[in-house]
Amino acid sequence: MGGENREFMLAIVLCGLVLIFWQIFVGMPTVEQERQQATQQTQTAPDGSTVPQPGVDPALPSLPGAVPPTVENRETVLASSDRVRIETGKLKGSINLTGARIDDLLLTEYRERVEKDSPLITLLSPSGSANAFYAETGWAAAVNANATVPTRTTVWSAPNNAVLTPTTPVHLTWDNGEGLIFKRTISVDEDYLFTIEDAVENATSNKVLLHPFGLISRHGTPNIEGFYILHEGLIGFLGEDGLLEIDYDDLQDDENVLTYQSETGWLGITDKYWAVTLIPNQEMPFTGRFSDNPKAGKDIYQTDYLSRAALEIPPGDTVTNVSRLFAGAKVVSLIDDYQERFGVDNFELLIDWGWFYFITKPLFQVIDFFFKLVGNFGVAILLVTVCIKTIFLPLANKSYASMSKMKKLQPEVTKLRERYGDDKQKMQQEMMAMYKKEKVNPMSGCWPIMIQIPVFFALYKVLFGTIEMRHAPFFGWIQDLSAPDPTSLFNLFGLIPWDPPALMMVGVWPILMGITMFVQMRLNPPPPDPTQAMIFNWMPLFFTFLLASFPAGLIIYWAWNNLLSVIQQYIIMRRHGVKVELWDNLKALAAILKRKPKDSEGAAE
Repeated sequence: MGGENREFMLAIVLCGLVLIFWQIFVGMPTVEQERQQATQQTQTAPDGSTVPQPGVDPALPSLPGAVPPTVENRETVLASSDRVRIETGKLKGSINLTGARIDDLLLTEYRERVEKDSPLITLLSPSGSANAFYAETGWAAAVNANATVPTRTTVWSAPNNAVLTPTTPVHLTWDNGEGLIFKRTISVDEDYLFTIEDAVENATSNKVLLHPFGLISRHGTPNIEGFYILHEGLIGFLGEDGLLEIDYDDLQDDENVLTYQSETGWLGITDKYWAVTLIPNQEMPFTGRFSDNPKAGKDIYQTDYLSRAALEIPPGDTVTNVSRLFAGAKVVSLIDDYQERFGVDNFELLIDWGWFYFITKPLFQVIDFFFKLVGNFGVAILLVTVCIKTIFLPLANKSYASMSKMKKLQPEVTKLRERYGDDKQKMQQEMMAMYKKEKVNPMSGCWPIMIQIPVFFALYKVLFGTIEMRHAPFFGWIQDLSAPDPTSLFNLFGLIPWDPPALMMVGVWPILMGITMFVQMRLNPPPPDPTQAMIFNWMPLFFTFLLASFPAGLIIYWAWNNLLSVIQQYIIMRRHGVKVELWDNLKALAAILKRKPKDSEGAAE
């Protein structure tokens, strides 16, 4: 086998193995599963009995052992308590005055499916409804302190007809009847960030010691869309412990609790595109915890923090603690802005950029830049592909030029093969000596494909994990670049009223990708070895089926990249006076396919 074919095949096989591994062990799901439905458990807030003396790390809130309530319709649960409406351009929901929980939130700019009449994304739901998911903040009394603090059953007061908007904060109050007045001011920006100011007015004759806390609780294990591609579950960045990505099943063991001490940071629960995250007061060291309570017949996951030092409230004084809650879509620009504006350590890691972070995020930023220019993410991907090809143009030109020189040496390689026959070691030595003399690098054929692999994975991560790509249309039938091509060859692209199984969903763009790969491979003569030639011939078809379930944006990139590579290689080959053997190779392949039946008949005789 000639050096240029051997190295070319090596690159293809290597790329294929990587993609096979990715598909088998990291492959994205193609069919969404229904979210689990089960019973719920009421979550209690911490009380004074859980907090030790000031100056000592406080004990964390213990999970409740109460019998879970009967699961009711979400709207029924919402109607059972007094609430303050939340109305912004991007959020719609309410605050439960019982416990002052933020437990009802819809994202008005995002829908469950690409259809315009699809239901809005429900992010938060109250306890007692299916898939309860909520956040709350409050105070825990220090040990030996007799202060009565608000609990989950406390009913707060709010002004009549109060509505939380970006311009109108909501002021809640509760008087414990013992000289402490608790005031809570909740404000929200025009996006997804709530600011919660908890104030305590001490009208007693004694000082009071209280610990601020916050928690996020999720009842039931949600459907996981990302598998190993990106993290979904409990997450946080806690000081020296750094980024913590805790899967739901990590907590389903005998311990059920993970505890960390931190000076600064954030923690919460993240889905593929959405997240609910607490940002404690960054000037107060705290204990962060991730836990699971499976005792009520279903898992109840909680992430919470508790200030390690109590705030002292002197008689006649008022003390305020400010914390924040992010609850919404993980829009890259917003996450970055919150990190910079509020000095939140590594808040950008709420978005899972993966191991190729240094490629993935810059790649997204370039795509987003072009999107803002042209208004279409698909076109932006095409333009980014051109930029990538331009950046690597010198390397690709050198590679294709070396391949062209190798083609010129093909007659000499044939002579060496005839001269040394079965002495493959001697033939290889002479061949390498010839390449060295002619200054040809036989490994050059690997680079054009090898360069694509990290870009391929990074783009896959961008398409699969960033909210900006979700439901982003291209043209025609591609209405979601983050989803596979919805058409299929096996129902004649929709002409036959039949939904093929996932394995047979091979759409127009995967077929175009396979064709461009086939053409690119046919620019080079097939290997002389029959087995290698067979792999060479079937590789495009194999990749067509393998990549058919990948995001359409990725397939469009691959097809466009192949086409640009074909044009580039064609021009370079002509420039070096090398015959472009595309048509000859196609004719030879057709002749082989046509001759096979006759050969079979001859063998039978």
